[in-house]
Amino acid sequence: MIIIQPSGGLCNRMRVINSGWQLARKRQEKLLVLWNCNPELNCPFDALFQPVTECKITNIHSVADPRKLFYQKTARTYLTNEELLAHRNPDGCLEDAYTKQLRKNIYIFTWESFYPSEDYHLFTPTAAMQARIDTMTARFGPSCVGVHIRRTDNQPAIGKSSTDAFLTSLRRELTADPDTMFYLATDDLAEEKRLREAFPDRILSNQERCLRRDSRKGIQDALLDLYSLAATRKIIGSYFSSFTDIAADMRKIPLVIAGEDGSGK
Repeated sequence: MIIIQPSGGLCNRMRVINSGWQLARKRQEKLLVLWNCNPELNCPFDALFQPVTECKITNIHSVADPRKLFYQKTARTYLTNEELLAHRNPDGCLEDAYTKQLRKNIYIFTWESFYPSEDYHLFTPTAAMQARIDTMTARFGPSCVGVHIRRTDNQPAIGKSSTDAFLTSLRRELTADPDTMFYLATDDLAEEKRLREAFPDRILSNQERCLRRDSRKGIQDALLDLYSLAATRKIIGSYFSSFTDIAADMRKIPLVIAGEDGSGK
């Protein structure tokens, strides 16, 4: 059996689970996911997604959960970020020779991807979440561009993808197509205010969202943002952000990173 304890935020966990699923398939082993509800992400898996048939996903609420301690103690192989990255090829996949020599009963604790995601079929929003997503995306029309501005503690994103870089990128989209609307997902209300002032009547967003990761509503609102971004025709995103990357990757839509597309600082 392969036991995965994904860490970090929503998108970090999604890509870790996808990686674990691929590793389990390669080794023809069962996969168990320990979904820890903690201050980083305080929401059960089943409050976000429908049940998964290919693996078992168990919610835990503490690193001292007896089930977690049992699996960790009895594991014959324990893998962390450092171990995985040391054996990850430039293409993002673990070395085949490395995976073949791993002993059975593997416990993995990480927030890093160790296989590129093939698809996201393991993550089907609950009926209630899908209804919210459908209500939001029904407003988009054919010319909606997604915008993800990551701030708070993500210094690489703040430094590379500045507000001015986003403003330049959005102006470029409007020049190319004057009918463009923008769906904005951001963890900074001041950034939203500035964009709404710069582009009156062009910005769509979940204005009643909760930004607290330690609340169920905050994570459900993040899921709404993620799947709404994925329903746009193109995303202008933040540098070094898994949320930006996965929103584009889920539906394979074009992605540009503000600050790397000639928009400057």
